[in-house]
Amino acid sequence: MVDLPRLAQDRAHAHRYAIISDETVAELYARGICEAMRTRGLDADLFTFPPGEASKTRETWTRLTDAMVEHGFGRDTAVVAVGGGVTGDLAGFVAATYMRGLLLIQVPTSLVAMIDASVGGKAGVDVAAGKNLVGAFHPPRLVLVDPLVLRTLPRRERAEGLAEAVKHGAIQDVTYFESIEASAASLLEADHVRVSELVVRSVAIKAQIVTRDERETGVRKILNFGHTLGHAVEAATGYAQSHGYAIAIGMVLEARVGEMLGITQQGTARQLSDLLARLELPATLPAGVSAGDVFRHTRTDKKRRADRGQYILLRRIGDVAEGDNWTHDVPDDLVRQVLHTP
Repeated sequence: MVDLPRLAQDRAHAHRYAIISDETVAELYARGICEAMRTRGLDADLFTFPPGEASKTRETWTRLTDAMVEHGFGRDTAVVAVGGGVTGDLAGFVAATYMRGLLLIQVPTSLVAMIDASVGGKAGVDVAAGKNLVGAFHPPRLVLVDPLVLRTLPRRERAEGLAEAVKHGAIQDVTYFESIEASAASLLEADHVRVSELVVRSVAIKAQIVTRDERETGVRKILNFGHTLGHAVEAATGYAQSHGYAIAIGMVLEARVGEMLGITQQGTARQLSDLLARLELPATLPAGVSAGDVFRHTRTDKKRRADRGQYILLRRIGDVAEGDNWTHDVPDDLVRQVLHTP
């Protein structure tokens, strides 16, 4: 991996470094990073938690922050998040709240974290009612991406990350969308050149949007395309369905919502589902998950306003329908209809 100790000193200089990682990634990367930092004379300690979305809770946040207190970490600390999206969100929330805020370094090891979760400064945890309902905006001082680590991921997890790349193309860049389609096989095989190009373009798209609207009061909302119903799918499965798979499903469903409202060009949902199929991603609700369960979880979505669902809708691939400050109120009956349509 790139020289993290040197970059940490240059970009996020701190008296001590608290490295946070799940137990699996700790053995692959974080423990080595901790030793490398110590070898360079930096004061670093590793804190771990069980892998998976089930750990992204206030209880895990409590255990991590209590452990940091016990180890005497002060305000002159930087948090180093090493792992996927769960780690980035959880460690970011630790950094945002511990002693009212610490420097944060993101070292994403999954594709979804590299192109989406580590960029933009959102951090948070899940609660029983829904995903990411407790959190903060806390931008990292440094994001270090090394696409070569993706070769250690199972093919399914590489596919997951591609869902967010599809989203970036769908909301902002039809040419990028088409390039993902053309390179689908190479991307699934983690071809270094193709993946590096994808990471650079997706990060550029997200960074451009976030720079215009850091606190998500306007245009940044378009990054939520597919996420209202996608998060509901995740919650309806008790988070057994992975984030990337759920967002793939959510994008297709929300494109159907737009088509039924006459806002989205007919055939857009089919374009999305065709590309997702090439990327080995789903476009329909998982077996055993009812439309009613998914709909119930939309009722606690954090974007809901005045008891109305808020959705990002496309005009066509590469073009978001602006609506009312980039969102659209969608009647619950129409959402139910879409969810019940095979």
